[in-house]
Amino acid sequence: MWSFERSRPLVTALIGFAVLVTSGRFACSAEPSSTDVRAAAIARENQNRLEVLVDEALRRSPAIEAARHRWESSAKVPVQVSTLPDPQIGLQEFTVGGPRPLEGYETSDFYYTGFGVSQDLPWPSKLGWQAEQAKEQSEYAHQAYEAARRETAEKVRESYFELFFLKKAFATLVETRDELGRTEKIAEARYRLGQAQEQDLSKSQLEMTSILEQIEMNEQETGQRQAELKATLGRDPDSSDIEVGDIGPGNLSLDAPRLQQLPIERSPELKMAEAMETGSAAALKLARASYYPDLSVGYAYQKTGPGLRDYYMLTVGSKIPLYFWRKQSPAVAQAALDNRAAHSQTRARELELSSTARSQAIAIQTAGRVMTLYRDGLIPQAKATRDAALNAYRVGKVDFQTLLSAVIDLLNMNQAYYRALADHEIAGAKLHQIIGEAP
Repeated sequence: MWSFERSRPLVTALIGFAVLVTSGRFACSAEPSSTDVRAAAIARENQNRLEVLVDEALRRSPAIEAARHRWESSAKVPVQVSTLPDPQIGLQEFTVGGPRPLEGYETSDFYYTGFGVSQDLPWPSKLGWQAEQAKEQSEYAHQAYEAARRETAEKVRESYFELFFLKKAFATLVETRDELGRTEKIAEARYRLGQAQEQDLSKSQLEMTSILEQIEMNEQETGQRQAELKATLGRDPDSSDIEVGDIGPGNLSLDAPRLQQLPIERSPELKMAEAMETGSAAALKLARASYYPDLSVGYAYQKTGPGLRDYYMLTVGSKIPLYFWRKQSPAVAQAALDNRAAHSQTRARELELSSTARSQAIAIQTAGRVMTLYRDGLIPQAKATRDAALNAYRVGKVDFQTLLSAVIDLLNMNQAYYRALADHEIAGAKLHQIIGEAP
């Protein structure tokens, strides 16, 4: 008589297999299996299809286009702030005896018409520090553009892998629905022969309803993911759905020291923080220079009445920071605090990126071990258990609940495998976003 007691040794062996895999003591063969070769070929084919979508998003994404325009706009600022203020031109007319122009020209020695020009001269090096600050702001916008490109590429990959999971989950749900339909027919035949209970049919219909509900929810989530991916690609929401192919697990080939260093070297988010820190240092220098007065130079020519010599006048002025304890000193203190905050933010961002990269690498490795566990152990065992339960139920050796449990367990394990595969690739995409290269 068939029973689950007979399969207990195999289950125990599978548990031991899982422990060996998760502890890192399970030794894999150096020669790749035919399954691994097929998986690698599938991965290459899907990678090409996926990269086509990524390239489309990089060309058409409105978010990337906006970031690029902001960068190009900010690049125009340094030359503006490093240029002297516009000169001022003045015209004066001094009349005597009446408000009309030229009145008193022939009768008064005080009449004159003057023309002058003046130029404000900021304290030396102020313009240079303003330009340096603007350049760092432009660099910040440049790195924000690069970050937008990476974020968009990661969104495309993540949506693609989620759609892959939903596609496989849908297939397993449909297969389980068909399997439940066949088991329901078996239960109905046995019930007519008086070999099964009516509640077996009720249980089968209840499970069928649950599967149908999951199929509906799967279709809803698929539609939402399709809409998100189309938006990322810059496509119209009513455009045709994006075809998703099969995927295979990618390979992580980075050692721990390299994985620690790459986010520091390549992350645009970190470079944005560094640009902000450098810009705040320039702002601090500029604030300290505000203690020094700006100058103003002017020159004027005055045309007097007939028989009198013309006037020529040179003027030099200066702005005195008289209220420095209310303006310049607080501004310097503010700039110093902003600079320290920017330095701390850079350090915090560096630690966050290193930690995130390590976490994603661990997620990739863990998902890989979980996939191996399901693919090589649990799923084959669940299939064998389902087949054995089906044969045993046909001859009345197990109850209907045992058969239903075996069918649902196989469904859950198949879905868990594809969930682990999708999570494996999503973690790889997130790591790709951080370090800027394929893991």
